[in-house]
Amino acid sequence: MRITIFGTGYVGLVTGTCLAEVGNDVVCVDVDAGKIARLERGEIPIFEPGLEPLVRENHAAGRLRFTTDAESAIAHGRVIFIAVGTPPDEDGSADLSHVLAVARTIGRNLAGHAVIVDKSTVPVGTADRVRATIAAELAARGVEVPFDVASNPEFLKEGDAVKDCMRPDRIIIGCDSPHAIERLRALYAPFNRNHERIVVMDVRSAELTKYAANAMLATKISFMNEMANIAERVGADIEHVRLGIGADPRIGYHFIYPGAGYGGSCFPKDVKALGHMARAHACEARVLAAVEATNDAQKRKLHGMIASHFNGDLRGRTIAVWGLAFKPNTDDMREAPSRTLLEQLWASGAKVRASDPEAADEVRRLYGERDDLVLCDAQYEALVGADALVVVTEWKAFRSPDFERIRASLITPVVFDGRNIFDPRAVEEAGLAYYGIGRGRSVGKP
Repeated sequence: MRITIFGTGYVGLVTGTCLAEVGNDVVCVDVDAGKIARLERGEIPIFEPGLEPLVRENHAAGRLRFTTDAESAIAHGRVIFIAVGTPPDEDGSADLSHVLAVARTIGRNLAGHAVIVDKSTVPVGTADRVRATIAAELAARGVEVPFDVASNPEFLKEGDAVKDCMRPDRIIIGCDSPHAIERLRALYAPFNRNHERIVVMDVRSAELTKYAANAMLATKISFMNEMANIAERVGADIEHVRLGIGADPRIGYHFIYPGAGYGGSCFPKDVKALGHMARAHACEARVLAAVEATNDAQKRKLHGMIASHFNGDLRGRTIAVWGLAFKPNTDDMREAPSRTLLEQLWASGAKVRASDPEAADEVRRLYGERDDLVLCDAQYEALVGADALVVVTEWKAFRSPDFERIRASLITPVVFDGRNIFDPRAVEEAGLAYYGIGRGRSVGKP
């Protein structure tokens, strides 16, 4: 099938590559000529395990092409995906300017029937606006071209996006056109062989499903962080609690890990956007407000623990930070808890020595060169001259460190485990003070 994808960001590039991998003829279009040139050279703008070889193989095979020529890309596609960004506006709502700009471009160039698919995460009612925008451009041209609009939200996890795309849990299709539904069923048939994964519904329900899914996952994280804070006060260990409640199949073990708060490109943005959408329809979303407030507070927790240990004075201290990306297996630092911590440490007069397997370049882009920031290639290099170690991202390389080496390197023998990846007793037996999230049995003494 001939596929066109507007947007070569995270969603567009992964989706286009996976559709090409199963034999489709895919053209990805973007207004950023520099990005298109880099993709043509095989340079991938994001870090995502397994993506780079697939892009290069399918590009070499001619199934995956990149262009800035929207007119030719629209002429190519029987299915046209809109996969551009929907960043938060100042009021927390989703900014649809990029989505509607693509819709206008489609309306100005569409010459034959196509199924227009909203892949971006968009508020309920966006498909109606896309349809109206395309229709208005066609009317301005004085032509009648049949088209359908569908919602097909993505459910890709950063770090597992290729696997999620190739082996999806579910494929949501929101559409009222039987013809468009059948075309999308045919498109997704290679991903649907093992068992039925396609769920067909109306457009508005599909649009809300994406927001509801992310809000539910964010809610689980904030709930566990609140339980962790209670555990600290009452002397319980949240890791024991996590295992106890996770054994209940109604709850399960996924997304009940306490930590330093959630970040990334989806959860913070989508919780805000869903709350704004609710208020716009005179609905008070109390749970969403609590989820967001709890997460904002949790991002500040590590700094509070560090400051408390050093009696409220971090001036002149050097803090080693392991992990900067918002989660492992990505270089994405959007809304990352590490950013909150870094900025709080600098405001307190502390310096930072940090290490992350993938996110160093992103840190440089965000913060530039600073006297109070040293980025280290090796995790143990970050410990040199540091007063404390803080773990912010649970990369696998950090999970089984040499605690004796950590003890010997630090000026002050203390570890702040923002993801509860260490056994407190193992840390303390090495002569290090241990602070975790909700680990009530530990009082931060070696």
